[in-house]
Amino acid sequence: MDQLYAVIGDIHSNLDALQVVLADAQEQGANAYICVGDVVGYNACPNECCNIIRGLNAIIVCGNHDHYTAYDENLEDFHPMAAKVVEWTRSQLAPENLEWLRSLPYSALVRGITVVHATLDGPEHWGYVFDAVETETSFTYQRTQLCVHGHTHVPAIFDWHGGIVTRFDPMDFQMQLGHKYFVNVGSVGQPRDGDPRASYCLYNATRHTMHFRRLEYDIAKAQQRILDAGLPPHLAARLAAGQ
Repeated sequence: MDQLYAVIGDIHSNLDALQVVLADAQEQGANAYICVGDVVGYNACPNECCNIIRGLNAIIVCGNHDHYTAYDENLEDFHPMAAKVVEWTRSQLAPENLEWLRSLPYSALVRGITVVHATLDGPEHWGYVFDAVETETSFTYQRTQLCVHGHTHVPAIFDWHGGIVTRFDPMDFQMQLGHKYFVNVGSVGQPRDGDPRASYCLYNATRHTMHFRRLEYDIAKAQQRILDAGLPPHLAARLAAGQ
């Protein structure tokens, strides 16, 4: 049987999007899970999302929102709105979920796949990768053919071959010998590429193929949860805009 990973990330406490993604992954035949971090933040269901991900027995790494929620550190580097949600999430999370977030590593390896939230050169510094130039440093630290990551909420493929890095928009592909791939799987809970649909990937580790998925979910329900929780209304509005 093929090993088929559902690779998810940047869930950001969006229960409605997460449930749709996991139902789709099961329908597609996924038999294992990888999470590139940021289970919490921005949306209104942190405990529910933590409980679900913990129950998947997924390979998971720590995202910046996971880290700053789990540790009572200064939030001066955060956008004020994001910092407000971190503080709210700290007050909401059950002790066992806070402890679980504290236990998450910054990077992981599974079946020849590197997993990280941000960059490989300093995963705990939360650097952003949007273009090929920004990816070059991470490739120097990448020891596997494939690395999956998140953080920008923008799905993308970065291909290294012969010392040249090329960025591709999301597309299904099969890995080629002599190439390395640094793949952003997009965001389940707060896409920022202008497409409000939840994003995740299916990686067939037997056939070395990557398949991007975009899924409709009940955005209005997720928005109402944000408003009912007293979180900034802008967080609800941006879900519909995919920003």
